Amino acid sequence: MDWYRISNENELDSPSLLIYKERIGENINKMIEIAGSVERLFTHVKTNKMPEVVKMMLAAGITKFKCATIAEAEMVAIAGGKYALIAHQLVGPKINRLVALCKQYPDVLFASLLDSREVAQAHQEIFAENNLVANVFLDVNNGMDRSGHPLDDKILELYRYISTQPALHLYGLHVYDGHIRATNFEERKNEIDKGFVDVQHFLEAIAAEGLPDPMVIAGGTPAFTSHALRVQTFCSPGTCVLWDWGYGDKLTEQPFDYAALIMTRVISKPQQGIVTVDMGHKAVAAENPIDKRIRFLNLTDYELIGQSEEHGVLKVKDWEGVKVGDVLYGVPFHVCPTVNLYDEAYVVENQQVNTTWQVLARRRKINF
Repeated sequence: MDWYRISNENELDSPSLLIYKERIGENINKMIEIAGSVERLFTHVKTNKMPEVVKMMLAAGITKFKCATIAEAEMVAIAGGKYALIAHQLVGPKINRLVALCKQYPDVLFASLLDSREVAQAHQEIFAENNLVANVFLDVNNGMDRSGHPLDDKILELYRYISTQPALHLYGLHVYDGHIRATNFEERKNEIDKGFVDVQHFLEAIAAEGLPDPMVIAGGTPAFTSHALRVQTFCSPGTCVLWDWGYGDKLTEQPFDYAALIMTRVISKPQQGIVTVDMGHKAVAAENPIDKRIRFLNLTDYELIGQSEEHGVLKVKDWEGVKVGDVLYGVPFHVCPTVNLYDEAYVVENQQVNTTWQVLARRRKINF
């Protein structure tokens, strides 16, 4: 039987998110092997958003996690994690939410990003008022232009300022170069290395100031195999734990396997050559063009030609061979926002589902 098929699929509703537990374990081990040690990993949990997956990583020895939201950081703490970096500069009420989270879990090191003096001042004031210290990383913009302070003549001044604030503990630098995604590994690595030259110059300037050597957290999944070669750098891959079609085709040097699929059923055959499945926008991430949303593993010669909220329309060559009620297994092009569409996932072990896992951190707020 094909690896993805489930023996009790007739008991499972659709559309649904399938999580293959054994494959997650294998991907975690491969991730550790690439990094060279568990100590170098700040694994990003935005892809999986599930406490049970975090627990699997903890069991493998991974202790540090990166998050996209306060809810994800709380999920890490709920799972037993003791180190969670929120990879955002928190503003407005989010600073107070972080304070509340720190008070609730005093044994967990929560950190966040800063890239401006004004927000650093706000953190200093609010954390000081609460008799706490904010753990922070300076967010560095080395070319993506999405967040971070540019590598200009003012960045050292900001680094110096943050490092002198009594209610701020500056751990190091966060450098995300997610814009570099060339398919060829050597081309991608060369771009990443070129973009890191000014970061290295900044590190030399920090050292010349007599300031402590900062931790440097760099890259995401596309840059993982490049930054893993930079022995002093911490890496923060995330997608590789579940993997998807988009990265699978592009990052061919990375050895990860699909560990999350979408199960859908044929619900209608409205005309010759056309079938409809119960997989609309609400079942698979739809931010990409329609030809980059799902790849079915047990259907050939087809084209996804339309989607609405609850329906997906396929043009198929073997129309007679497809039956209403047939189960299709598909790999999402982008797994991270796809997982975020589901409250729970069916967990597959030994090609059978006996339990579900809650996608807890899809929520904007859990408790804090």
